[in-house]
Amino acid sequence: MSGEIAITMRNLGKRYGAHEVLRGIDLDVRHGEVTCLIGPSGSGKSTLLRCVAFLEEHDSGIIRIGGAALGFDEGADGARVRLPVGEIARVRRNIGMVFQQFNLWPHMTALGNVAEGLRQVLRLPKREARERAMAHLGRVGLAEKADAYPSQLSGGQQQRVAIARALAMDPKIMLFDEPTSSLDPELTGEVLTVMRDLAAEGMTMLVVTHEIGFAAHVAQHVVFLDQARIALEGRAGEVFRKPWHPRLSQFLETYLDRGASVLLGG
Repeated sequence: MSGEIAITMRNLGKRYGAHEVLRGIDLDVRHGEVTCLIGPSGSGKSTLLRCVAFLEEHDSGIIRIGGAALGFDEGADGARVRLPVGEIARVRRNIGMVFQQFNLWPHMTALGNVAEGLRQVLRLPKREARERAMAHLGRVGLAEKADAYPSQLSGGQQQRVAIARALAMDPKIMLFDEPTSSLDPELTGEVLTVMRDLAAEGMTMLVVTHEIGFAAHVAQHVVFLDQARIALEGRAGEVFRKPWHPRLSQFLETYLDRGASVLLGG
């Protein structure tokens, strides 16, 4: 399975009115690898991720998850054809997503937040859902916080609960949309540690991030988006090799005060 294509995007496009957010995106994400999307704000990173999750409908091009078209496919005449809702749901079931905001239900405990989808979506019996939820809370180091409510948890702990909630649905692919951007610096490390552990386990991950050190040291594939297009992509060691691509160099200057130069070996 490792090395095979998990996500394929061909000529992917998305616009909001006259504003083109994604233009002609061609990208492959391989099973068992971490692909990081980096780039300036407004470059299309989060929109691309939301299209892969089908939270946004792409306006052109094709997305395939494990070879199965997501949302739209090409008809016999080459025109795009919208797929049935049931087929879309079946393909989306392979995808888990973690957002910038934690989006936990405040009236449920950490255990309840993780178990709810198992009961409502997968229709697992209550006892089985609780056992599976506890196992995934343990996976992110929060078994002892099972009975705590979100208001009793730190931001890093809440984000780890959100990761456990996504993992509990047994996705083949995990999408992360700047999962540390809402956290104080001292809480960022605990979330990145969980993500590093997932990478070591061979989870396929597509990550939008401003954590340049994580991208440089954990990702196998790094994609630099700029002005709705892929400006540069390749193995992490190639993308971050000095001298950097001029536009990438300009972008990285923004993060020197966060120690990016040290993390990159600069």
